[in-house]
Amino acid sequence: MDVSPLLKILFVFAGLLALTRLKVHLGVSLLLGGLALCLWAGRGISQTAGDLLHAVSLPELWLLLLITALIFEYGRHMAEERNARVIMNTARSWGGRHGRAVSLMTIPAAIGLVPMPGGALFSAPLVEQTTSGESWDPAWKASVNYWFRHTWEYWWPLFPVVIVTLSIFQLEIWQFILMQLPLSLATLVAGYLILIRPHLTALAHHEKHTTTPSRRGWIIALPLFIVILCTLILPGALQHAAPELTLQTRKLLAMLIGLALGLMIILRDSGPDAHRTLIRTLCDRKVLSLLGTVGGVILFKILLDRAGLLPLAGERLIESGIPLVLVVALLPFIAGLVTGIAIGFAGISFPLLAGLASSPETGLAPASTLMLGFAFGYAGMMLSPVHLCFVLSRGYFSVPIARMYRYIAPCSIVPPATAVVLYLLMTKAGW
Repeated sequence: MDVSPLLKILFVFAGLLALTRLKVHLGVSLLLGGLALCLWAGRGISQTAGDLLHAVSLPELWLLLLITALIFEYGRHMAEERNARVIMNTARSWGGRHGRAVSLMTIPAAIGLVPMPGGALFSAPLVEQTTSGESWDPAWKASVNYWFRHTWEYWWPLFPVVIVTLSIFQLEIWQFILMQLPLSLATLVAGYLILIRPHLTALAHHEKHTTTPSRRGWIIALPLFIVILCTLILPGALQHAAPELTLQTRKLLAMLIGLALGLMIILRDSGPDAHRTLIRTLCDRKVLSLLGTVGGVILFKILLDRAGLLPLAGERLIESGIPLVLVVALLPFIAGLVTGIAIGFAGISFPLLAGLASSPETGLAPASTLMLGFAFGYAGMMLSPVHLCFVLSRGYFSVPIARMYRYIAPCSIVPPATAVVLYLLMTKAGW
């Protein structure tokens, strides 16, 4: 029986979720899912083994694992009582009576302005400290950390998905930003109304105000600033120094250099036992488990790409006679759900959507098509259990996937619903 590429992907995806319900480690489940996709795509055992060998040999995999491990040390340093107190007091001072609620939104959102893999681990310890000493649902804390970290990627020019999207649709950047800003606003409103507002009274009840020691604040912030500067500046320098490296490798290497430089400050600040503390952090069972999951995420994405099923699934959807507006929404959503990465849904589905929007026969306008596809692709990515930040937030707070979905799923409805309304208005205006 000839099974469509889309059904193959969805069957494997369902099997992956079933394995996690059976307590199979998520990293192992992802690896098995990637291998199953390659085999079902007809690549055979020898080709699939070659695909796995190729994936394991990529420097991006090992750079990402090393980066994730070092981020844990940054998180440990920020979560120290003396440091966490400074960060919390600074954030709370902006919100007055509701300073703690404000800090829960602003800390992940501020860190989310910097496109870095595993960035959810930077904010997770701070979210934990903001609610420490009380019986808050860990799934709620994980969801707060995860959701507010992803408020800017719809339009912030530093994100790779924005660069890729603009190269495909050929819009002016100011037009793109103005068009996408309402989606960021919808994300913030959804997070506030669904995650924060129901707990405003409880958050304010235990509010405490203290002063912020400025010198300690600089010691905490400086390693982060170094990471941000290196992430933004060094890829260009590395392009001249090592042009043979891929863009992704240069970005990861730049971030690793920044983490290593910042780590020197952290080790100096942590005292004479700093190196032992670092080793204990890296050898922690929770850290090792998460590193295994991160490795599984990357291997799954590489094997999914080698299988070549997603582009075929997109072509079949278009040929099926489904209304084009549904294709515009479904194709990015499925790609985002399966890949768990923004550049994944954009790179896979947007060339097809741009082609449809450029054809007069379809009646689709480029701007409204892009906005609708982006919103649904992003919703799929946010709901994906293989999204790295989802994996890291869930792992840090030790919560099952289903419990996070209780919070994330209602939030994820709001931006696409906003996009549908905007799409109707833009279509009526001829955009």
